Amino acid sequence: MDFDETHGGDAPLGATVLADGGVLFRVWAPDAARVDLVLAQGERAMEPGAGGVWTARVDGVGAGTRYRFRVDGCGPFPDPYARSQPDGPHGDSEVVDPRAHVWRDDGWRGLRMPGLVLYELHVGTFTAAGTFDAVIPRLDGLRDLGVTAIELMPVAEWPGARNWGYDGVDIFAPSHVYGGPAGLRRLVDAAHARGMGVVLDVVYNHLGPDGNYLSQYARDYFTERYTTPWGWALNYDGANSAMVRRFVTDNIAMWAREYHIDGFRLDATFAIFDASPRHILAEIAEAARAAAAPRDVVLIAETHENDARYLRPASDGGFGFDAIWADDFHHAVHVRATGERQDYYAAYRGSLDEIAATVERGWLFDGKHSGPNGHTRGGPSHGVPATAFVYCLQNHDQVGNRAFGERLSSLIAPDAYRALSALLLFLPYTPLLFMGQEFAARSPFLYFTDHHAELGRAVTEGRRREFEHVASGHEVPDPQALGTFLDAKLRWAERERDHGRETLALYGELLRLRREDPVLREQTRDGLRAWAAGDVLFVERANAAGRRLLVLNTGDWLRTDAARLEPPGGVRDDVWRPLLSTDAPGFGGMGSDARLSRDDVRLPHMAAVIFAADP
Repeated sequence: MDFDETHGGDAPLGATVLADGGVLFRVWAPDAARVDLVLAQGERAMEPGAGGVWTARVDGVGAGTRYRFRVDGCGPFPDPYARSQPDGPHGDSEVVDPRAHVWRDDGWRGLRMPGLVLYELHVGTFTAAGTFDAVIPRLDGLRDLGVTAIELMPVAEWPGARNWGYDGVDIFAPSHVYGGPAGLRRLVDAAHARGMGVVLDVVYNHLGPDGNYLSQYARDYFTERYTTPWGWALNYDGANSAMVRRFVTDNIAMWAREYHIDGFRLDATFAIFDASPRHILAEIAEAARAAAAPRDVVLIAETHENDARYLRPASDGGFGFDAIWADDFHHAVHVRATGERQDYYAAYRGSLDEIAATVERGWLFDGKHSGPNGHTRGGPSHGVPATAFVYCLQNHDQVGNRAFGERLSSLIAPDAYRALSALLLFLPYTPLLFMGQEFAARSPFLYFTDHHAELGRAVTEGRRREFEHVASGHEVPDPQALGTFLDAKLRWAERERDHGRETLALYGELLRLRREDPVLREQTRDGLRAWAAGDVLFVERANAAGRRLLVLNTGDWLRTDAARLEPPGGVRDDVWRPLLSTDAPGFGGMGSDARLSRDDVRLPHMAAVIFAADP
């Protein structure tokens, strides 16, 4: 038998189309006394093998064959390794032959962190059609803007017709709602043809409850030793954990090998528990890189831990990741911009000094610094490259986990939004844009689900209890309602209207400067410093090609004629010329004068100006 994929010399689990004809079916069910393969033409007993793996070879079938497994007379159940669930997680599994797609990306070398500009999107709400194929016509506009990779929220099969993706249960099967395996391959191929990468959000800390049949095969898929806020924790360090570890390493290897995915954002890595000598995160990283070779992949962790261990190589006791979602920047800026201090924002003052410290360190909490509530966490960021910090002004969590799903552009004035956008894209860190951010989209992004009635009621009631303290007498939108999902779809016409067009022009120019300016295109923390003076934030970047200074005037977030202050030491002696002002008329501003000289700093109120000084 000729297998395209192997795992330690062993045949793959799931359904494998054989080169010499037929399909090999293999499933791990260590607790079972009997397992039967269920096909349309009947059932057949599977052969038990080492490690609790059951096998059956069937000739005369191939891609498109529907199947399930019956375990000790119960079921039949879908395949945990199913590559396709055409009718959702409760339906039949479908055999898929990954060799059927003819890839056109032979020259594509993958992604690396330097120069990366991420664009997070939810496939179902990014377009009216809500499919992988519908994303493709929008890729040219994103590429022309300066985006180098789209980041897809989870696409693994979930219950119902709409979901954020974090309730996924069939982690090997791209959602049939979005277009299934073939649709995802077409999207990735189309992105590569345009010089863009595809990063995939994957969830290995829990699985959703609805359609989750793993425990029917093995009680050791999950553990009660640890808990997550979202469901049962996966068993990475207990009895039979070797096969659970294989489950996720096989999964990330499949995305890299069979779909040519260029990178992975691992959800809530702080809730992936493993006391083994070698942490599963290090094993996941190794599996992804091995499967993608010779292409490059990037691995990004979502964690609030501010722990450089994620970024160290496994040989140095680390996990071998490339980057971390560094939320301290978002939180400090959000508090400054909105005045909101509830929940996790309570750890932040939102002062310009705090923002400056975050910019200089990469993250704010480094094990020494504490917020106003005495909260400390994290460790030092010395030696961590700038590219390893993923910065954002908004993402699906920070928008969607609000009672009414308001975007930042709906919470603050347009001039403030423009100024903060300039700050984000001026910094040497890896920027992440959330879909629609580039044209200040007004559509909310709400939490939505399509669970069965009982679970749906529980989700709705839980959501409303969670936000009853901030709802101010308004009813929190029902996650189960179709309208909640439809309201979250981007309104692309906004991109062409005055405010949208002007904001898009600003983002385009800021991203052009990141690519072309000899100082800003170098993503290094060397030559970076930030400080505050009154209501003004200064951020300087410098190298042998010159100096660039962003001056952000915040004040009380209200427009006045101008703000003046003496320039700080070290700035006085250079001749500065403005490169960009967020108050320019083409970006929706008033066109007020901006100046930086030996005598004073003059800039529009609630605006950011980028100045240049040449050697």
